[in-house]
Amino acid sequence: MAGSIVIVGASHASVQAIDTLRREGHSGPIVLVGDEPHLPYNRPPLSKKFLSGELERERLLLRSPNFYEQHRVETRLGQRVTAIDRGARRLRLADGEELTYEKLLLCVGSRPRRLEVPGHDLAGIHYLRTIADVEAIRADLAGARRLVVIGAGYIGLEAAASARHLGLEVTVLEMADRPMNRVVAPELSQFYVRRHEREGVRILCGTGVQGLLGDGRVRAVVTPEGEHPADVVIVGVGILPDVTLAAAAGLRCDDGVTVDEQCRTSDPDVYAAGDCTNHPSVRYGRRVRLESVDNAVEQARTAASNICGKPARHEHVPWFWSDQYDVKLQIAGLSQGYDRTVVRGEPESGSFALYYYARGELLAVDAVNSARDFMTGRRWIAERRHPDPARLADPTVDLKTL
Repeated sequence: MAGSIVIVGASHASVQAIDTLRREGHSGPIVLVGDEPHLPYNRPPLSKKFLSGELERERLLLRSPNFYEQHRVETRLGQRVTAIDRGARRLRLADGEELTYEKLLLCVGSRPRRLEVPGHDLAGIHYLRTIADVEAIRADLAGARRLVVIGAGYIGLEAAASARHLGLEVTVLEMADRPMNRVVAPELSQFYVRRHEREGVRILCGTGVQGLLGDGRVRAVVTPEGEHPADVVIVGVGILPDVTLAAAAGLRCDDGVTVDEQCRTSDPDVYAAGDCTNHPSVRYGRRVRLESVDNAVEQARTAASNICGKPARHEHVPWFWSDQYDVKLQIAGLSQGYDRTVVRGEPESGSFALYYYARGELLAVDAVNSARDFMTGRRWIAERRHPDPARLADPTVDLKTL
């Protein structure tokens, strides 16, 4: 294939797509369009070592500039796509430039869910998604003493841990009855509450934010229980798939850009990969939308292979991770719909695993500082093996024998 391929979104997915396109023999032009001024960079460290100042911006880049030169990629950085004309196979950029394509790949990711309460537009209130976001947060934290984090998901808790590393007083407010309630079992939520409290973080669950107070700049977060003083606020209340372009172009969207197992959208000349997509999972028997670097990379590989005429299906065991303090959480599979959990190891030791079952089938594993449980559980899920829960719960039984 020698036609022009345009990739929208400078992300993990776009880097993988570029690599796969060239490996699979695409010889034509590749154009990468990104709305940030940076080459694609590693996003997970933003809420961790980049926020805490332990990692410099230059070390975030996924690939050096030489990669794009060697792969003959034209870049349009700091440029926003304003419209897709599918009939003409043409994109319009904010500066007026138009790009034509034979195949289009959307790797546009997601955007933070915004807090819509009185005072939401005060200075000192931040969302954490880009390098610019984190640099603004770091500048504010430099002169701050008290941080309030709204939302106890991965981003909120990672930001809280990073802020404690910087010596700030941290309060986390969560509307649900426990942290990370959408993705982990109560046992794991309780473990993280204890770990954060040991570091001096206050976590208040079951409390909604009614507003933010301040005279130009935030000074407090208001909940039904009262006011929580804040010099800086970080909001982490979830993300939304970025379907703005796709929907405006008439592509099918439903909780993300709808794609098939080949990562094709409702237009056979347009593909999509990453957090912006909603795709069918043969393994779990339903459509899913995943917020995961691993999924973005695997979908990009699948999309690029199909663009090159090399049939491929996206059927992959998803995995995720989170680093907070000295705790590495690794998750394989999807636990939604579980009816039983099995704890292997002692949470008090700081190294254990939680296995999720539904009707006797292993769905997922959450491994805390236990790479062996993570790797073994991931393999079992891929092979559709379902070890006996009673034996799995016994730490004296070697995983190799299950």
